[in-house]
Amino acid sequence: MLFNQLEFCPQILKALEDQGYEAPSLIQEKAIPVVLSGSDILGCAQTGSGKTAAFALPILQILWNKYDSSTDHKRIRTLILTPTRELAVQIYDNFRDYGKYLPFSCGVIVGGVNQKQQETMLSRGVDILVATPGRLCDLIDQRVLSLNSVEIFVLDEADRMLDMGFISSVRKIAEKLKVDRQTLMFSATMPDEVVSLVDTLLKDYKRINAAPVSSTVETISQRVYFVDTAHKKDLLLDILADENIPQALVFTRTKRGADILARELLKDGVQAAAIHGNKTQNARQAALKSFKNGSVRILIATEIAARGIDIKELPYVFNYNIPEEAEMYIHRIGRTGRAGLAGIAISFCNYEERPLLKEAEKLIRKSIPVAENLKYPSVDTTIRKKVSRPGMQNSNAESPSENRFSHIAKPAGKRFSSYSSRSNNYADKKQHKFGSFEKKQNTKQY
Repeated sequence: MLFNQLEFCPQILKALEDQGYEAPSLIQEKAIPVVLSGSDILGCAQTGSGKTAAFALPILQILWNKYDSSTDHKRIRTLILTPTRELAVQIYDNFRDYGKYLPFSCGVIVGGVNQKQQETMLSRGVDILVATPGRLCDLIDQRVLSLNSVEIFVLDEADRMLDMGFISSVRKIAEKLKVDRQTLMFSATMPDEVVSLVDTLLKDYKRINAAPVSSTVETISQRVYFVDTAHKKDLLLDILADENIPQALVFTRTKRGADILARELLKDGVQAAAIHGNKTQNARQAALKSFKNGSVRILIATEIAARGIDIKELPYVFNYNIPEEAEMYIHRIGRTGRAGLAGIAISFCNYEERPLLKEAEKLIRKSIPVAENLKYPSVDTTIRKKVSRPGMQNSNAESPSENRFSHIAKPAGKRFSSYSSRSNNYADKKQHKFGSFEKKQNTKQY
C-alpha cells in the first residue's frame, strides 16, 4: 500500500512527498483507516514504528473534512497528551511538517519554559495542542484555557505516562473534555495500569497491534559487553575509535552520571553533550539541535529522552548502564533502527547489572549476543580471589582466554584457610586491648 491510496487530500500528500514518505508502516497502514472512520483505538506498537504519523495524518484529514473558513475560529479541536517535553516538541514538529499546506495552527505547552509565551500563543488560538500533563493542569487551574471544544483526544506513550506518575493528571484532564469525543491511545507496552485506564477513557474501541507487545525492531542488531564500571568509559572510547561511529546516543542511569561522562569525553577530545531533567528546556533543545546538525558527536541522555528523541538515520545507541526497568531497554534501543532502517544497540553490563540484563532478555524473548571483551574483563566482585604474594607461585593464575570463573567450583574452606592463624592473632590482640568479647555482650544491647 502507498500513501496516495489512502483517503488523504492533495495538501497532505504533497507534505508527505516533501518528507520523502511513500509507503505507510504497519501501524500506519492499520490505524489510519480506523481513525478516519471516527472510531476510538488502542494502538500497540514498538517504539520507532511510526506511531506519530499514524494519528497525526488522519487527524489533519478529519479537521480538513470539517473545515469551514467562514465559521471556523481558532479553538482547541485536538489535544495530544504526551509524557515528556522532548516528545511533545517532536510531535509538534511532525504536525507542522505534515500540515504545512493546511490552514491549521499548532501549539505546544511544556514545563520549564516561560508561561507567558504560552499564554500569548493560546490567546491567538490554536487548532491542535500538544502538551505535557503538568503544565497543562497548571493552565487549566489558572483558567488560561478551555478544553470543551476538543473533538479528538490522543494519549501517546500511555505506559510511560503512568510510569512517571501522571495518572491523576490524565484523569483530571479527561474530565474536562466533552463526552462525545474521539479518543486515541497509543502504548509500546501494555501493563495492567494501562489496561485499567482503557476502560475509563475509550468506548467501542478497536485494538491495533502492529507487533508483539514488548518486542524490539528486527532491524536493530544488539550486543552486550560484560565490563566493570571502572572501565566502561575506556571501552566506550575504544569502540568509538575502532568502529569510526559518526554519531551515537548514550544512555546513563543518573543525571550526575550523564554530566560526568560528558565532561570526561570532552577531555578525551570527543564532542559530547548531556541532556536530562535538571537541564533547562532551552539547554536541552540546544543540545538536541547540536546533535541533530552534527556539531555534537555523542549525546548522553537519561531515561527522560528515551521516548522523546527522534533522529533520522541514528546508527548507534549505547546503554552505558543497563536500565532498572526492562521496558526501558526497548524504548532506549528504539531510538535507532527507525522507519525500517538498520541500527546497532550496544550495552555495557557489570556484574551487579546482570539480573537487569536477564529481565530485559526475558521481556524481549531473546538472548542478547555477548561481544568478546579481553581488554577489560568483568570480575565477579562477590568472590574474593586468591592473590599471589612475592616469592610464591600462583597455581591458580589464568590467561585472559581461560575461564575467569573457574575458581568458583573450588571448596570455599581452602580459600580462607590461610587466614586462620592471622585471625587468631587478631582476636588475641583485640581481647587484650578491649577485654573479652563475652563481657561486652553482657553490657551492650544488640
